[in-house]
Amino acid sequence: MEITKLGNNIDFVYKRNPDTPRIALYLNMSINNLSKAGVNSLMTRLFMQGTKNRTAQELSEELDKYAIEFTSELKLDYIKLKFVCLNEDFEKALEIFTDIVKNSTFDDFDKEKAKLEGEIIAELDSPRAKIIDNYYKKIYENHTYGFTNSVILENLNNIKKSDVKDSYSAILNDSKKVIAFVGDLDFEYVNNLLDKNLGDLPQSNPVLPNLKRPELSDKKEVEIIQSDLNQSHILKGWLCETADSKDYPALALLNIILGASGLSSRLFLELRDKKGLAYVVRSAYDIARLGANFSIYIATEPKNIETSLKGFEEEIEKIKSIPVDEEELENAKNNILGKWAFISETNSQQANWLAHYGIMGFGFDFFEKAEEKIKLVKPEDIKYCANKYFNNNYVLTILKP
Repeated sequence: MEITKLGNNIDFVYKRNPDTPRIALYLNMSINNLSKAGVNSLMTRLFMQGTKNRTAQELSEELDKYAIEFTSELKLDYIKLKFVCLNEDFEKALEIFTDIVKNSTFDDFDKEKAKLEGEIIAELDSPRAKIIDNYYKKIYENHTYGFTNSVILENLNNIKKSDVKDSYSAILNDSKKVIAFVGDLDFEYVNNLLDKNLGDLPQSNPVLPNLKRPELSDKKEVEIIQSDLNQSHILKGWLCETADSKDYPALALLNIILGASGLSSRLFLELRDKKGLAYVVRSAYDIARLGANFSIYIATEPKNIETSLKGFEEEIEKIKSIPVDEEELENAKNNILGKWAFISETNSQQANWLAHYGIMGFGFDFFEKAEEKIKLVKPEDIKYCANKYFNNNYVLTILKP
């Protein structure tokens, strides 16, 4: 792996995987200037709607002709643009990619806005999507991380095409930029082509902005009634530290032990297998740059709401008071390291994680360092984190008939 910079200070990480026929390239740009809800969501949907040099149809046909996979995606802290192509088509793919990055016109704005509105309405018809939306709206209240689908829906009519163009201009001109390449092409060849095509983008800002961090100073309980339901959904969560914290390895393992390891997790064994309370039960540790949240979720019969909440409390109290045994901890370590290996098999997956941890400021070598820290976690570290983060400042959302 080689880490360098383009002429405009863009961080460039290169990894060669011999004998792989397709390359992956990711460009991530940090979001430093806060826009209103929905603007950046619309922006990332409009990159395929044409450039100054190509219509939307020409773009689509050219990408199809060369079997180039192009996608754009909005994350909480950055926008992600990527392409995957055959090795021999790298120059062509990069030329089209550069045209999209530099010359997107964001045409068909009104049509795409109407499509986004319809998709959000359809998605929020799902009970699970509805409770997740309400949970994130509350746990990240008064923060851009709380720009959930329902918040975007409320604001859509206030968004103009000029808002999208202004926001993208702000991101291009004032952002940290990271490029990750993984594939079987020579470093000098790739580096020279990147400098030729993307070396004249506005300078990358190496310092990530000191933006407001999410806060939760008390408990928030939300009850949502939906008359046509035949089951209830419960989601409870706490704010916690993110991946640059010393607590990260223990929090990641706490998640595996409690509810992210499927059939062997405590919540599954206790609430579903033994007590028969759950259709689905799990935990999640969702990480962003400025903070993270740890949540537990259950789908159950309406009559079991109070019993399920009591079950949550019992399992949390156990992990807060009784150290996990060495075998359970070792199994959790093997589980998470196995998952990380599985999600880093392809060139695209590897480039994705390199660009992700690079733009977040966690370092291109995040996985390697985190693996070593995971191996060093002790039972008392799990207990410490459970007591530190499972406190009375939480969000509880209940969706029921």
